[in-house]
Amino acid sequence: MTRVLSVTSEYVPLIKTGGLADVAGALPAALAPLGVEMRTLLPGYPAVMAATRNGTEAVALRSLFGGPARIVQSSCDGQIVYVLDAPHLFDRPGAIYSGPDGRDWPDNPKRFAALSLAAARIAADGLLDWQPDVLHAHDWQAGLTPVYLRDLERTPKTGTLLTIHNIAFQGIAAPAMLSDLRLPKQGFTMDGFEFFGWISALKAGIVYSDKISTVSPTYAGQLLTPEFGMGLDGLLRHRRDDLVGILNGIDLDAWKPPYARPVSKKKHKAALRAKLGLPESDGPLCVVVSRLTQQKGLDLLLEALPALLAEGGQLAVLGSGDSTLEAAFRAAAARHDGVAVQIGYDEALSRQLIAGGDAILVPSRFEPCGLTQLYGLRFGTVPLVALTGGLADTVIPANSAALAVGAATGFQFFPVDTEALIGALRSLVHAYRTPEIWARMQRNAMAQPVGWETSAAEYAALYQTLKK
Repeated sequence: MTRVLSVTSEYVPLIKTGGLADVAGALPAALAPLGVEMRTLLPGYPAVMAATRNGTEAVALRSLFGGPARIVQSSCDGQIVYVLDAPHLFDRPGAIYSGPDGRDWPDNPKRFAALSLAAARIAADGLLDWQPDVLHAHDWQAGLTPVYLRDLERTPKTGTLLTIHNIAFQGIAAPAMLSDLRLPKQGFTMDGFEFFGWISALKAGIVYSDKISTVSPTYAGQLLTPEFGMGLDGLLRHRRDDLVGILNGIDLDAWKPPYARPVSKKKHKAALRAKLGLPESDGPLCVVVSRLTQQKGLDLLLEALPALLAEGGQLAVLGSGDSTLEAAFRAAAARHDGVAVQIGYDEALSRQLIAGGDAILVPSRFEPCGLTQLYGLRFGTVPLVALTGGLADTVIPANSAALAVGAATGFQFFPVDTEALIGALRSLVHAYRTPEIWARMQRNAMAQPVGWETSAAEYAALYQTLKK
């Protein structure tokens, strides 16, 4: 048995803003059959405290970055979770990283340093009768954990793994916070956690962890380049032998389509059109469920939209983000009968879009892994994706060779620009209007393995190498 403490700022079903929550929530159950006992530590946000109010105090921390705290042991869907109950840091309104005004909390470096320090203490001292063999830190929010652990463990006994879910977010703090964050001064160097004169929690995790992983093999390679490495590519090249890309999966039970065959999508498509006020059409209904940002390539989709509509296609969008993109999509819906847009997030509608859409569009400029295209595959909603990161690893493009052997599951485009996207959209419409090709692609998509079986085995093997 390998005991693993997973340290994360999000965890489905307790709290979520993105794919990190889905991954952190799915791993414990996926790993259990492989001899891995994973427990999870996460912050005590109001929603988390409400959902775990029947938990028991495991340890009290008299002073943790400005106030008293405690670690509460509870359970969620049969899995043990530890909640860092620190009201002075986490009991506040707004989102988990930002206030009601939409701005990041100015003390975010301290909030997640507290999470990292609590994790290091669990690893070093144990909690009740349990102590991990491996500490698995997720993203910058847990990036300082191996730094603190080195100070607490005189003799290293806990293996450490950092998973980079998105290198664009690095947990930057001013150097004046060095003492407040209880970081060793000798670590504030180019070879430590100093990053262009600032403290970087993500760089700390990369430097001090025994191993580093990211969420797809292609993204692991891309991180070694200046284009995708966000200033950390040199460090990652130095540690390339310790870097591995393990593809994300999805929870197959949570994402089970309401039909066994893609032909049954028709009634779901009709219901979706009725809900959104879209007219009947002989073209494909394309859907987007996404943050509305340039990273996601949705400005390119706006530029390509006239071409899709001219081919008879339709577009339904659910998401929020950049105010300029929100306004542009609203304007497109006002101008075109074949476009429907809902700003915000609605879990039920997101599932209805994926169940009723013909194709799901993910034109991201970069995408570490992506889960949306996996949901599309699971539901027979054919993905159209940019050739980047995990999108490249999970979609078999409908090129001549793949079509000849009946293996295609979707469409890819490169370079990631408007003209290439228009070309892919036209190929999608052409395939949709060739029923035998489209039906085969839908069947292939639904048959493609998108669960955690393979990836969980890779994590279990990696943890085994980290046991001291």
